[in-house]
Amino acid sequence: MTEDFEHSQFAHCESGVVSTLLTHYGLKISEPMAFGITSTLSFAFFPFIKINNLPLIAYRDLPKNIVKKIEKVLGITILKKQYKNLLEANLELTKLVEKEKKLVGLQTSVFYLPYMPENMRFHFNAHNLLVYGKKGKNYKISDPVFEDVVECSEKDLTKARFAKGAFAPKGFIYYPTNIPKEIDFSAILKKAIKKNAKSMLTPFPFAGIKGMKKLAKSIEKLQNNTDERFIKNYLTHIVRMQEEIGTGGGGFRFLYAAFLQESKQYNLDNKKLQKASELIIQSGDTLRFFALKCVESAKKIEKFDAKEISSILQKASTLEEEAFKLLKTI
Repeated sequence: MTEDFEHSQFAHCESGVVSTLLTHYGLKISEPMAFGITSTLSFAFFPFIKINNLPLIAYRDLPKNIVKKIEKVLGITILKKQYKNLLEANLELTKLVEKEKKLVGLQTSVFYLPYMPENMRFHFNAHNLLVYGKKGKNYKISDPVFEDVVECSEKDLTKARFAKGAFAPKGFIYYPTNIPKEIDFSAILKKAIKKNAKSMLTPFPFAGIKGMKKLAKSIEKLQNNTDERFIKNYLTHIVRMQEEIGTGGGGFRFLYAAFLQESKQYNLDNKKLQKASELIIQSGDTLRFFALKCVESAKKIEKFDAKEISSILQKASTLEEEAFKLLKTI
């Protein structure tokens, strides 16, 4: 078995898995660096794309963004493979972790992982984890959201790997096969930070800062809505998209702020990095307060104040706008 890797608990599954994989294969890289170097921080509010008849809200780029982009950004090679045949997928996974002693990343559905507490299980097909060995019919798993390693039967893991629906994993497996000996992090970081700033300051009205402001306005319009059930559903949907799928929404902001702090060692404009980091931390705190207010209002609709909740999100958008305007000129 691949026992010489170090299991760690992370803030987010994909950035945590990529950090562990690259570190294990010879390139020590933190979770914030894996997240930030791929310009993964984002915001999107798409009222025309429905999830359970409510608008899509996202706090980061699409699933697989980190896996795909880190390969291009760092000039490394990652083997990435999907399967049509379940037996082939299992045989290859077993061969990789048992015979070749490899540590591999998988994309799975949260819902079909039996070691997940029931209240954490929902139909989300972009959960990343690591497999480092096999014992009998059980795979040995390092799941980045857990404190310790766990085990999962081949039968259950197969269900999770081949779940249907949005972002269907199709048995997706990945691990690095080549890492350059020399990487110019200073140039890469500057480019990545500017790229993320550009995406957050986009003129497109449903993305970045403008997307945050648009969601704030949609919440404000709820004040005149007499359908209390719809308001409760809308508010809980916002929280679910932020807190369950979006690593706290604010959690991604804290990750990015940590990335900016780490970037200070690479000969960039440290004053701008420091100020932007502070502003993004404030935005993360504000987003957590925003979620709390949404929950309180959903529980006690008589306390619902659309303008107050909208203004909290507006505050977060203003903080991020100031931060990314600084980073755009780094």
